[in-house]
Amino acid sequence: MFQYLHSFRLGEPRKYDPTFKGPIYNRGCTDIVCCILFIICILGYVAVGILAWSQGDPRKVIYPTDSRGQFCGQAGTPLETKPLLFYFNIMKCASPMVLLEFQCPTTQICVEKCPDKFMTLKTALSNKEDFKYYKNFCKEGLDGLTVTQILKFGLCPVMLMPSKPFTRRCFPALAQKKGGEITVGNNSKFDDGEGNLRDAKDLVAGVKNATVVIEARQVAMKIFEDYTQSWYWILIGLVIAMLISLLFIVLLRFLAGIMVWVMIVMVILVIGYGIVHCSMEYVSLKSEAGSNVTLKDLGFQTDVSVYLHIRQTWLAFIIILAIVEVIIILLLIFLRNRILIAIALIKEASRAIGYVMSALFYPLFTFALLTIVIAYWAVTAVFLSTSNQPIYKVFNETACDHSRKICEPANFSTSSMKAECQDSKCLFAFYGGETVYHKYLIGLQFYNVFLFFWCANFVTALGQMTLAGAFASYYWAFVKPDDMPAFPIFSSLGRSLRYHTGSLAFGSLILSIIQIIRVLLEYIDHKLQGTQNKCTKFLLCCLKCCFWCLEKFIKFINRNAYIMVAIYGKNFCTSAKDAFFLLMRNMIRVAVLDKVTDFLLFLGKLLIVGLVGIFAFFFFSGRVKAFENTAPNLHYYWVPILTVVVGSYLIAHGFFSVYAMCVDTLFLCFCDGEKVKDYGVHGILRKWLPRVGNSFTSQSFTKRQVWKSRCPYVSKVHVVLKR
Repeated sequence: MFQYLHSFRLGEPRKYDPTFKGPIYNRGCTDIVCCILFIICILGYVAVGILAWSQGDPRKVIYPTDSRGQFCGQAGTPLETKPLLFYFNIMKCASPMVLLEFQCPTTQICVEKCPDKFMTLKTALSNKEDFKYYKNFCKEGLDGLTVTQILKFGLCPVMLMPSKPFTRRCFPALAQKKGGEITVGNNSKFDDGEGNLRDAKDLVAGVKNATVVIEARQVAMKIFEDYTQSWYWILIGLVIAMLISLLFIVLLRFLAGIMVWVMIVMVILVIGYGIVHCSMEYVSLKSEAGSNVTLKDLGFQTDVSVYLHIRQTWLAFIIILAIVEVIIILLLIFLRNRILIAIALIKEASRAIGYVMSALFYPLFTFALLTIVIAYWAVTAVFLSTSNQPIYKVFNETACDHSRKICEPANFSTSSMKAECQDSKCLFAFYGGETVYHKYLIGLQFYNVFLFFWCANFVTALGQMTLAGAFASYYWAFVKPDDMPAFPIFSSLGRSLRYHTGSLAFGSLILSIIQIIRVLLEYIDHKLQGTQNKCTKFLLCCLKCCFWCLEKFIKFINRNAYIMVAIYGKNFCTSAKDAFFLLMRNMIRVAVLDKVTDFLLFLGKLLIVGLVGIFAFFFFSGRVKAFENTAPNLHYYWVPILTVVVGSYLIAHGFFSVYAMCVDTLFLCFCDGEKVKDYGVHGILRKWLPRVGNSFTSQSFTKRQVWKSRCPYVSKVHVVLKR
């Protein structure tokens, strides 16, 4: 196998170098062209942000907009005391055009409160007090006009009906009696203002179409309210996750072997408990009515708690957890011998982290930088999406050649459109624009997304190279910690930014291009969901799969390339080539050791997420009587649970990523250092890591004997394990 691989000349191992002392300090700048390109793109990104902030208006997302394009309830405007949007004729929202244009073809005004009684314009004019109330839902300029004139100019609605505010909009107060009869304001019929009695159910279609546009916003508002009620407890849950993660790391430092086995057993027990709990829920729902409804019949529900009352949901949980449990147990059985070797490498990583304790806190710096990148992207995206101008269109009830054409409300009453279509109105439709800026707005959005990927990948790459340089300094130190820098993390961070910004930008650029292609494929797949062309679906599925695999491969190569850059200070392409050939020459080690170690660290993350997730579930769901009065009242209790689970995983990943980077760096240094400077290799690695190839030369053996006599703790005996 290896003779076949070497026939492809997978690079030559480094020759013995008695002068090599770890990460090279006298190095030069690498990938300067890519560094300049990255700086130019960052400056362009800042320019896009400034342009978006000068043109955008987030109020378009926050406040509802009336027919004149004014914001209801905006502070500092005449509409400050009128936060609600009122529809003159909600039944016109039943038009299918609402779902296409996201705008009801009826006049909309801002009001202080929604109407709470039935009333028609005709009856209101006959009573002074009623008309005074009615004018709250009309435009100005009613004095001296008759009913016919008011309706002709569209100054008032034909009728009022009891309504309730919903996402800052007034909708009819519909209800359903036990017999299924629809009512509005406790009445099954209402006067439409033209002398006709109509059924309340006629309002359902209009309300449904009007609300379909804003249902997502309502769910988002409920989720936001849940966050405002539970943020304190979410923060406590994340602090608990951080303390548990820190405790695991500290215990791994001193009790690596014991902690790994405890971790393995705990993961199996936690998943086993999950299976038992789901089984109990499944059995308890057997006698409840409606619990046998299938998930397919139930459909999509915004309230996730509904699914927890269905037996099929718990059955799915049981099957998923059982499969995960079986897979983990089988992997542990087949990898039982390799786990001992992985534990030895974790012990060595623990010793390295003991000398570089500041590395445990470096993920906080990476997290802060990623937060800035995400926040800048999100704010820029919001301002870009709200930088359009208000567009007004012609809405009419009868046939008209100018229907849905763009109009100007200022002069519409004297325009030819109004003359040809007497019943037409010029109403606010949506936000858009025809300027050069608006034509290239989609390009700016694309640039915003691409630079987000590039910057996020750059920050991640900076963290990987910084940690790699610090741990490589430990590995190659002759006398620890005397031969190590006083501040390994800061020294490595300085070298990475000063000399290798271009290499970091180069690697992250390649990864970002692949990620943006995957985003485009997902967008195309979303647009082609209605197509029945199976060949197109198959081709798209293959492309998505290939680019997913390519992304994983590039991430793997980049990670190891950054380690080589941190050690030898060469450019990205040379380092990537050296890392690839080095890994190919040590394929068995990579497969049976490095990945087994990653698997064990993943179990640690899984255990922390499981423990914190179980605690969050019992707390926020109120299933434990001790927490019933303490837990906050929420619309969706899964919101804080999911937040705590995801946050716990990110926190655990941040701490364990330091271990993973340490293991990868030590592993790569060992593989590359066998012929570079033999006495720099730690004895515990020499004892446990299986070698591939011939034994060492007599020269390296002599050096090993010298190191053994000078530091017996570090180098003991070379044992070749053929496993």
